[in-house]
Formats: sequence, C-alpha cells, structure tokens
Amino acid sequence: MDANQTKVVREFALAGFSQKPSIEAGLFVLFLFFYVSTWIGNVLIMVTVASDNNLNSSPMYFLLGNLSFLDLCYSTVTTPKLLADLLDKNKLILYDQCIAQLFFLHFVGAAEMFLLTVMAYDRYVAICRPLHYTTIMSRGLCCVLVAASWMGGFVHSTVQTILTIHLPFCGPNRVDNFFCDVPPVIKLACADTFVIELLMVSNSGLISTSSFVVLISSYTVILVKIRSKEGRQKALSTCASHLMVVTLFFGPCIFIYARPFSIFSVDKMVSVLYNVITPMLNPLIYTLRNKEVKSAMRKLKFLYLESMTSCKSQSFVENRNWQLLSLKSH
Repeated sequence: MDANQTKVVREFALAGFSQKPSIEAGLFVLFLFFYVSTWIGNVLIMVTVASDNNLNSSPMYFLLGNLSFLDLCYSTVTTPKLLADLLDKNKLILYDQCIAQLFFLHFVGAAEMFLLTVMAYDRYVAICRPLHYTTIMSRGLCCVLVAASWMGGFVHSTVQTILTIHLPFCGPNRVDNFFCDVPPVIKLACADTFVIELLMVSNSGLISTSSFVVLISSYTVILVKIRSKEGRQKALSTCASHLMVVTLFFGPCIFIYARPFSIFSVDKMVSVLYNVITPMLNPLIYTLRNKEVKSAMRKLKFLYLESMTSCKSQSFVENRNWQLLSLKSH
C-alpha cells in the first residue's frame, strides 16, 4: 500500500504509569517536586556563574552553566507533558507533537552527551597541562566547542526524526512509555523496521557508547598520568562529580539505545532516571562537592539580602518623607 494511505494515525496514546487515580496523584506530586527542584537548582547555577566574575571567566564553570541550561531544556521536553497526563485519563498526543517531542529529546540529549565529553577534555587539560590551561581552553575555543555540541545534537536528531517520519503508521497507536521516543514509536509502524532499527541503533547507540568510552578513558588517562598520591587524590576528587553525572546519564541511555528495540517493563523506570531525575541531581552533585560554587552562592545570597534591606530602608525613608510633607501641607 502507498505510505500516504497507510499513515492514518493522527494521534498516539501514551501508556503512562498506572490507571489508578490515587497512584497517579502521588506520582504527580513526586514528579512536580523533581521538576521544580530541577528548575531551581539549574537556574541558581546559571545565575551564580553569570554573576560571579571568577566563575564566569573559568572555562569549567562556563561549561557548567551551559550544562545547566541543557538540563533545563532536556527536562522540559518531557516532564510538563508527563505532569499533565498524570491528571488526565486519555494521555493523548498528536502525531506532530509526538514527532516534535522526539526531535527535541534527541537534539538536547545528544548535545548534552557531546558537552559532557567537552567537559572531560577540559578536566584533562586542567589537570595534565595546568600551565597551559588558560591558553588552550580560551573563551573562544569554549564557545566553539559548545556550538559544536549543539550542532552535533541537531544533526543526530535530524537523522533520527527523518528515519521516523518516513514510516507508515496505520494502528495500533499506543506508545508503551510516558513520552515519545524512537524505540516505542517505530514499533507501531506498519512496515518492516529491521533496517531502520539497525540504522538508529548504530546512530544513538554508537554516540552514547562511544562518548561514554571516551569519557571513562580520559579520566583513566588523567589518573595514570599523575604520579603523586596527593595529586591523584586531588584529581579524583575533582573528577568524581563528573564521573557521577556521566554514569547517571550515559548508563540508562546505553541501556535504552545500544540494543535492539525490544520493549522491557523496566524501560519506563530507566527513562525516568535520565529524563527526570538526572537533570535534578546534576546541580546537587556539582555544588555539594564544589567549594567555589558554594562560596559564590553564599556571596550571591548576601548581595540579595543586602539589596532587599536597602530597598526596605529606602522605602521607609520615602514613606516617612511623604508623611512629613503631608503634615506640613495641613
């Protein structure tokens, strides 16, 4: 049959987590807390880095600010729709909206993978070539690497989306997840998707696995190159936060994308880990282990409280002057 005739599906039904309202109400509160925490934590990091001259001039914190922005975007692609569906029985999503969600999910997700690789390179230069660090990791190079991360994500996502939209969908239309992603969506296609799955696994699976291997290899090289025990402990302390973020993000991605597109019951829980929880944990991981960020946040808090006190004092003086003028006029 012609593809235009078979593609009659105009909307998909997302499976969600449960059909019981009481369970979904509890999940709504839990995921809303995660989402609000994600926004607060990542916005706080971006504001802190932007407002502190020392942090803003450092390549590491410049990249960290960009990572926080990507985490916000990544979480926002899926979580608002998830929250809305937890309060809705139908859980429907239009075909065009589903494709858009799939595109932006892979766009931002791949960009974050590439950015984490850039951050690993930044740590390698900082620890193994400290005297040349500021020369090598100039602001110009950092901007180029960040732009390249976004461009790499765009190219990856475009390939995934083009392969998906050329498939015919004639029913069923139930996506076995709480968002639109490549594996559960192409399973609904009314065509043999073996070649498409192979291409997509070689794309998404190769990117996630190779990036993870490069990251782990770079941290291993860092530790091997440092001879002194004290220097190795310092390097391990510096890289520990990066390793936690890398493991939390890449582990689930490799599990989902670096295998044939078979649907497992655990896939939803794994998807929650890298879609909802990891973007929330990244700010906590970086700030709890970083004295400079915590110091800059305390300074920002002090400046905020000082400005609030100044505003209140000014308002009090203005009100007092207005009262005195009113008494004189009478």
